[in-house]
Amino acid sequence: MTMPGTVGLVFVSHSAEIASGLVALARQMAPTVALIPAGGTDDGRIGTSFDLVNAAIAEADSGSGVVVLCDLGSAILTAETVLDFVDDELRERTRIADAPLVEGGVAAAVAAESGDPLEVVLNAAESAAGGGPRAPGRAEAGSEDRPTRGHGASGYSRTVTLVNADGLHARPAAELVKLAARYPQRITVNGADAKSLLGIMSLGLTKGASLEIASDDPGASAAVDALAELTATGFGEA
Repeated sequence: MTMPGTVGLVFVSHSAEIASGLVALARQMAPTVALIPAGGTDDGRIGTSFDLVNAAIAEADSGSGVVVLCDLGSAILTAETVLDFVDDELRERTRIADAPLVEGGVAAAVAAESGDPLEVVLNAAESAAGGGPRAPGRAEAGSEDRPTRGHGASGYSRTVTLVNADGLHARPAAELVKLAARYPQRITVNGADAKSLLGIMSLGLTKGASLEIASDDPGASAAVDALAELTATGFGEA
């Protein structure tokens, strides 16, 4: 069920299968966001369709805006042409993201699911090309969940072991990011921003890895504890 008031996403691809597949992937992390595929031509061939993109943007719009993600240059041209013909209000709240279709779409979906406004969702998509440093950590023998005061100057951290059989893949990573986004403080996981889906996924954490969840903000202990407890319970998978 689509949640009213959230930013919608449109996936424009030259392939109907790619667009539909990306919607299915993003739906795992954003069950209440309007995620609309606009792939292929009107008759199912490889290409793009003005009418399909036009209808998708209209369907994705709940009044809070739409972010359009495209795979190739001509898909962008089709989306731009559509925006030349829509009404002024819809044009004002529609953005075409300069972002990779898969990574940008997933990051934008998580931001939209968190209730972020249009420009924040757009930024999430466009920042997806970066990603954080890859720093997978393996649990050392005898490692355990332990709170540590004094992280940084006056912060707080906890170290937990990842128990998920498939590691920190897209769905649990999205759950972690959505929970982190509820707190105003900056929190990190093995040095990566806990509010950046691509940063978290780029860590490549597998079962048995050690996660140091930390913040230099002395008021962030509740946030760190919440993320540590979510991780320790396996994000509902273990």
